[in-house]
Amino acid sequence: MKSKMKSWQEWLLFSSVMILVFMLGIGISSLLESRKEIATITYTQKVKITGVEARSPLFSKSYPREYQTWADTVTTHSLSDFRRDFSVDILAQRPEMVVLWAGYTFSKDYSTPRGHMYALNDAIHSLRTGAPMKAADGPQPSSCWACKSPDVPRLMQTIGVDSFYRQKWAALGSEIVNPVGCADCHEPENMNLHISRPALIEAFSRQGKDVNKASPQEMRSLVCAQCHAEYYFQGDEKRLTFPWDKGLTVENIEKYYDEADFTDYIHKLSRALILKAQHPDYEIFRMGIHAQRGVSCADCHMPYDEEGGIKYSDHHIQNPLAVVERTCQTCHRDNKETLRHNVYERQQKADELRNLLEKELTTAHIEAKFAWDKGATENEMQEALTYIRQAQWRWDFGVSSHGASFHAPQETMRILGHGLDKAYKARMAIAKVLIRHGYSDDVPLPDISTKQKAQQYIGLDISTEKAAKEKFLKEVIPMWIQEAKENKRIAGI
Repeated sequence: MKSKMKSWQEWLLFSSVMILVFMLGIGISSLLESRKEIATITYTQKVKITGVEARSPLFSKSYPREYQTWADTVTTHSLSDFRRDFSVDILAQRPEMVVLWAGYTFSKDYSTPRGHMYALNDAIHSLRTGAPMKAADGPQPSSCWACKSPDVPRLMQTIGVDSFYRQKWAALGSEIVNPVGCADCHEPENMNLHISRPALIEAFSRQGKDVNKASPQEMRSLVCAQCHAEYYFQGDEKRLTFPWDKGLTVENIEKYYDEADFTDYIHKLSRALILKAQHPDYEIFRMGIHAQRGVSCADCHMPYDEEGGIKYSDHHIQNPLAVVERTCQTCHRDNKETLRHNVYERQQKADELRNLLEKELTTAHIEAKFAWDKGATENEMQEALTYIRQAQWRWDFGVSSHGASFHAPQETMRILGHGLDKAYKARMAIAKVLIRHGYSDDVPLPDISTKQKAQQYIGLDISTEKAAKEKFLKEVIPMWIQEAKENKRIAGI
């Protein structure tokens, strides 16, 4: 029996049914999402916490999923050749870096970073922090603790920001005892994101900006930026300061330092006035396509997960490639291997340029020392030393940033390329000086094929450094821990 409906009526009925099915699908999806959000909203504190509470285990009953994933930062899974889930001695891998940092503590010890749970442990055990036997000993200021623990904002609130900065590193050892945790990024009363360090707030203020007006999405990056950024210790007070007044690019920050007549250290071989980049992660991230598209740090390093209808942020803070399905593939439709390969390809290309720059820059420092030994004057060496300062600043800025070759591959390659150009110019300038002093042959280069040989070349006695550190760890650290326990500054030990 043929249908009595006309063709246009059949199409109308079909379209209506399809629209109804589509709307029902949207409605069901909305209900499921609402259920997740409601579950999240009603997920309230079971333990009342007020003030700056540095002991993260106290948050565990109220936020068990967030707490457990935070505790998982003892492991940092990575599939990359350039990041591992254990600490790697970079100076052993790249002995040239010993020469590049000659005259600075980084030439003693420099390893790959580990998870937040190790923030204090790695700082205390590093040879860079020295081995002071008394609170008044040692050159390190308390500012060196600034990004290692939520005990820092607790102390700043208790004794005052200025008083905190005036202390020595060792003087606060029994106070700074909890690794990076909840209070670093959250207001304990309501868990809203907040900036717990004054340096970022002050940097915004100097630019006429109010960080309190940042959107929730912006805050998902700014809480990271308060530590993962370039900084220096300003003045006699050694106040932690972000040099962002002129902008975030490598050139803008260099101009800031030049106008402030700031130098981190004088190179032991070349005598160049060197700027030591810290870890300009936020600055380079801002130059990349993801930041330009509104992606935050947390979107990739703290992706959302779900358990029992509860949506929560994964606080493992690891390489996004370890959980591609919850990071990259929320936006990209490529398969996992393609996405990972794209990242590795960028890393490998940046690494090629880095290798060239490190070799040329190391040679420039050695050749500069040779020129000084041949009787070069300060006036003759000025051009070469300026190029060395600029080249090393670009090298350090490009390689010390975590994930730079992914966050902003074009910008990272540009920075390293400009650094290589300036390293070449430095060597050319030194060659001209040597010719004036009657030397035109190749400069003899030392054997720096291992970390030990490189450290010996620059005059470092590492055995003495290690012995002093071992004594410090054996005699002082137990006292710090015991005092912290007695004063209930530690939870969950």
